Amino acid sequence: MSRATGDSTPAPGQEPEWQRRRRLAAVFGDDGPEQTSDDRDDREDRQGKGDGWYRDQVPPHHG
Repeated sequence: MSRATGDSTPAPGQEPEWQRRRRLAAVFGDDGPEQTSDDRDDREDRQGKGDGWYRDQVPPHHG
């Protein structure tokens, strides 16, 4: 089975190990941001509010 002439992907075994590791790290590694826009609510201002403030805001019926 031969490869297409326009295919720039090297065959397995022809790719250097360092390129393979870099490619896999880009796909599966920790290259992404720790927090994304769907993790946070940009409408909420949390600047200067510590954990104590959030604990004080818990309604009484939540214990």
